[in-house]
Amino acid sequence: MDRPRLLVVAHGSRDPRHAATVHALVRRVRSLRPGLRVETGFLDFDAPTVPRVLERLAAEDPGAEVVALPLLLTRAFHAKSDIPAVLADASARLPGLRIRQAGVLGPSPLLTAAVRRRLYEAGAGRTPAERRSTGLVLASAGSTDPEAIAVIADMARELRRTGWCSVRPAFASASLPRTEDAVRLLRADGCARVAVAPYVIAPGRLPDRIAEGARDADVLADVLGPCPELARLVVRRFDEAVAAATPAKTASEPVPGALGRLGVSA
Repeated sequence: MDRPRLLVVAHGSRDPRHAATVHALVRRVRSLRPGLRVETGFLDFDAPTVPRVLERLAAEDPGAEVVALPLLLTRAFHAKSDIPAVLADASARLPGLRIRQAGVLGPSPLLTAAVRRRLYEAGAGRTPAERRSTGLVLASAGSTDPEAIAVIADMARELRRTGWCSVRPAFASASLPRTEDAVRLLRADGCARVAVAPYVIAPGRLPDRIAEGARDADVLADVLGPCPELARLVVRRFDEAVAAATPAKTASEPVPGALGRLGVSA
């Protein structure tokens, strides 16, 4: 049985830091799963585009199986519309290629752990006492999709349960409040310090807007980037997509070793 290929689907940006960060994350994914063929494709601005990558894979092996994994934190417009449309068009043009779309990255405890890692690295929330005196802004790119907004709100509540003085979500576009407004509200709440955690994967225009909105905060954490938790989550979503496509085995028909070892611990 041929091993599926993993195609990491990133949005793309005019900012060269975006593609560099995506490629760094993909390198870490490859290090976690030696032997897995991992490709990177972009929806816009950067090369190679998703259609070009799929065309190359089809030329190499017309019957290959590809798991297209959206490098997205929430299930909003790109996951529900853009990416399915691109994959459907590719499937129509490359009928031998078996393409499956994996789930988006969030929500996941690994993403909460990634945010906490970036905050710790920036010098925020390293002790329970420090968290009790620090307000936290969870700043995402923003969306008009209610499902995506609800996921951000849930994550803010989850972070609040880890001991921060207060946690407020903020958005760089589409939704309110903006980062600077959330910082101001946390000061009004009586938080001695304020930290901003960008809930974005790679640098770009909207993360820069978050950073500008954090100018009056005490701490600004880095974007998630190629952190270990994010790489592990990419592998986990790939495994889930492969498992969902694998026919169930009976007790007398064991799962082959290559698929039986697909699980990744948290």
